[in-house]
Amino acid sequence: MHSWGFQVDALDVARWQFGVTTVYHFLFVPLTIGLSILVAILQTLWHRTSNERYLKLTKFYGKLFLINFAMGVVTGIVQEFQFGMNWSDYSRFVGDIFGAPLAIEALVAFFLESTFIGLWIFGWDRLPKRLHLAAIWAAAIGTNLSAYFILAANSFMQNPVGYRVNPTTGRAELTDFLAVLTNKVALVTFPHTLAGAFLVAGSLIVAVGLWHVIRNRDSADTDAYRFATKFGSWVVLVSSALVLFTGDIQGKIMTDVQPMKMAAAEALYTTESPASFSVLTVGSLDGSREVFAIKIPYLLSFLGTGDPNGTVQGINDLQSQYTAQYGAGSYTPIIPVTYWSFRFMIGLGLAAAAIALIVLWTHRKGRTPRSRWLLRAGLVMPALPLLANSFGWIFTEMGRQPWIVFGEMLTRNGVSRTVSLTEVLTSFTAFTLIYATLAVIEFKLLVRYAKAGVPDLTPAPADDDTDDAERPLAFAY
Repeated sequence: MHSWGFQVDALDVARWQFGVTTVYHFLFVPLTIGLSILVAILQTLWHRTSNERYLKLTKFYGKLFLINFAMGVVTGIVQEFQFGMNWSDYSRFVGDIFGAPLAIEALVAFFLESTFIGLWIFGWDRLPKRLHLAAIWAAAIGTNLSAYFILAANSFMQNPVGYRVNPTTGRAELTDFLAVLTNKVALVTFPHTLAGAFLVAGSLIVAVGLWHVIRNRDSADTDAYRFATKFGSWVVLVSSALVLFTGDIQGKIMTDVQPMKMAAAEALYTTESPASFSVLTVGSLDGSREVFAIKIPYLLSFLGTGDPNGTVQGINDLQSQYTAQYGAGSYTPIIPVTYWSFRFMIGLGLAAAAIALIVLWTHRKGRTPRSRWLLRAGLVMPALPLLANSFGWIFTEMGRQPWIVFGEMLTRNGVSRTVSLTEVLTSFTAFTLIYATLAVIEFKLLVRYAKAGVPDLTPAPADDDTDDAERPLAFAY
């Protein structure tokens, strides 16, 4: 069903550029979303107990949060420009729909989080404790609101609602903004995304805390690191359960509004009732039929419909249905990509949860973990849910193909008509090199400050020649 030739055009490179920059940007998003709330919780614990270990952890993980937040903002700006540069026809079609949620995201959520993050950074020892605590909570709420409005826009691409297509202009026009905000895809994607974000943030807290517990056993701050390790592990386990719960609901909604995506996730070529969940499927080279499979009976029917005997439509039947409905052409995603990204998403997330369980077990009855293999597993731990999040979005977007707006606009019709292959290749190469450089900077900064450990809260000697306002970071960290 797919041509695997080597001919490349502007559409192919534009898709690669958007895919690479989007996946790269989303490496920062879940950590920012999750850490914003967790840092706020740590500061709340300090505010309520006056225990210095919570203050140290707040400032320690707060610094990692700020590094990641700054990089996320820089890479996120590029996303907006790509719509106009490489996807102008798509922007023209959905501009009336996307304008409202993205404007609210920029004017309300983004400014809310940016303003209060500034107050939080420079407000240590200047703002009253309650007001300073409110600043980090306001920033965290703004971060999460920002995510919702962006997900509402993306959910329109998966399940268009609240609009009509103007036959004269050929553009989608907004008719019901509330319908866009309450799109059932958005309502389930938002908690699923937040749970995935907490999974990433919790894993980072575990990894850094565990490294200090094992490597710096005689540190005066071991108690703080032990708490961080256990706190992060519980966050990982709870968020893992929430990911599975919301993912189950998401699967049922996906089966309803995008049945081809569910079929592609399972490499299900023919309609089945009951349908079995594929543990491993080997398909033909042209992606049209199943050659070998290991399956769990009834499970896919339950995941897709809530009924163990429910009907799940197959790829070939849906292809025939869509051909009759939308005209000739292939309406099938690239099956190996959707199939394996779906499994990597689940497997990597479960692996992180398994490590968290082991970490908690090693901390039982006040014991201190000493195992080097556990340290290695802990250091790898943040990468697992981070990759799981990335594979989840790869599945979400690739599973919708060949549509850029499901049922309304094909991806090939959304690309800018006047952008040449050379121009797209140039921007793609430039973005890739710049992003690679930023990735190295981000990684080195995180490692450097993570190794530095929690800050020393001993007051620095007064310096009569330096005004307090000239050294805000010394007060903050």
